[in-house]
Amino acid sequence: MLDLKDFVVSPEIAHSPALLHEYLISELGTNLLNSYQYRIEKKSIDARNRQINVNLRIGFYEKNHDFSLSQFAQLKPLPTNSTPVIIVGSGPAGLFAALRLIQLGIKPIVLERGKNVRDRRRDLAAINRFNLVDSDSNYCFGEGGAGTYSDGKLYTRSTKRGDIKSVLETFVAHGADKNILFEAHPHIGTNKLPAIIASIRTAIIEAGGEVHFNQRVTDFILENHQIKGVITAQNEEFRSDKLLLATGHSARDIFELLRHKNILIESKGFAIGVRIEHRQSLIDACQYKMKERPKYLPPASFSLVSQTRYKGLQRGVFSFCMCPGGFIVPSATSQNQVVVNGMSPSRRDSQYANSGIVVGLLDNDWAKFKSEGALAGMYLQESLEQKAHQLAGGTQKAISQLTQDFIQKKTSKSYHDSSYVPGLIPGEMRDFLPDFIAEPLAMGLQDFQKKIPHFSSNVGQIIGLESRTSSPVKIPRNPETLEHPQIKGLFPCGEGAGYAGGIMSAALDGIRCAEAIAS
Repeated sequence: MLDLKDFVVSPEIAHSPALLHEYLISELGTNLLNSYQYRIEKKSIDARNRQINVNLRIGFYEKNHDFSLSQFAQLKPLPTNSTPVIIVGSGPAGLFAALRLIQLGIKPIVLERGKNVRDRRRDLAAINRFNLVDSDSNYCFGEGGAGTYSDGKLYTRSTKRGDIKSVLETFVAHGADKNILFEAHPHIGTNKLPAIIASIRTAIIEAGGEVHFNQRVTDFILENHQIKGVITAQNEEFRSDKLLLATGHSARDIFELLRHKNILIESKGFAIGVRIEHRQSLIDACQYKMKERPKYLPPASFSLVSQTRYKGLQRGVFSFCMCPGGFIVPSATSQNQVVVNGMSPSRRDSQYANSGIVVGLLDNDWAKFKSEGALAGMYLQESLEQKAHQLAGGTQKAISQLTQDFIQKKTSKSYHDSSYVPGLIPGEMRDFLPDFIAEPLAMGLQDFQKKIPHFSSNVGQIIGLESRTSSPVKIPRNPETLEHPQIKGLFPCGEGAGYAGGIMSAALDGIRCAEAIAS
């Protein structure tokens, strides 16, 4: 790169390559501009004032500069005698760990409890249409992990964890739109992620790695506190003295297995709440301060935080996984649960906007389950999901309440049209939310009404339960070696182990763990 320049332009100019080119000519001159190649390096919308602007950072390159990303799509074949490493889980942590291991000359053997992305679709359809939840293949489990069918947001604050740009370029090399390289809040889209994940899998296999589906790990093979391999539900053994455990935040059976094997685990804070859903047009009008959003502006989003105090204790209430132009989906991993999550297709063209609104929990919130030790928070989580399922009549329908009704403790008798396909049942969230969640939630919603007009009125509705915000369990590891302090060869990784929160941070953690294994 020869130079970087920052520009503040209108949304119309930022949206149109032709208009942007004309603008740059007017600013820099035809001769200067034609002497170089240029591309957008960073793009962000500033909608704080009525005059909406777009901040652009433009990089200028020599005419013969090669922008090819082929290095990220092609892996050198592994030698036939390369050392194997078992990776449990094919989410972003597991897949990017596998890619990095191959680059380091080590053979990954990826074990996924669920199905490949194509076959997984049938099980998702069965949840939506027939209320049937396959405990190994659902919105959380299967190739690509929870992120594959849950939006594909790539924004992360984990800027010190690794090379974010290389992760983004890897996604682009496997089919993602190049705009994720410069958008301030990059997003792939639920409709595009499956093909990208399948392409990454193909690259792993063609380089000499292995990927096995329908292989749920049921036991660890241990000798003198050293990993020697795993056993799966199909009674197959996979042998290696290195195991990267990247099973995601919902693999409760793995947490139970760790406790059963007396492998050290710890409880971890997390959050529980609801999804709130509005018409996207309302959010657009409030955030952009205009009656109708023009096509050159993307569907508006929001990020909200409030500090509340209930019974003398301060609790944070915040928006989580906001999905503009998106859908609410059923994310239970067992037949006897109701769990909701959000996702958006790449165009974000649904008429609905949704977001988690959740309350941060404190250690004493799961005192009722203290006999479960480090799994107490997990058992609280599950008990609320089961209660929501009972109130839904044993189906995947979800309880819905008009937002102002919830604040005023009124049971809703009706509900708005919704993106949630299994259907809604009007009711009262307090029938399954304990007071230490419901009351701070109501306070937070009242505060959010001051920030976004009509946000907490009855034009919107809340839908529950949003409980899978992050793992309720942490699997400890040495901060230097990333190895479990008790079990040699065990490398806890990603969101399920408590070291990530989303696709990007999980991918970065997978890369770090792969490099730790190699070293």
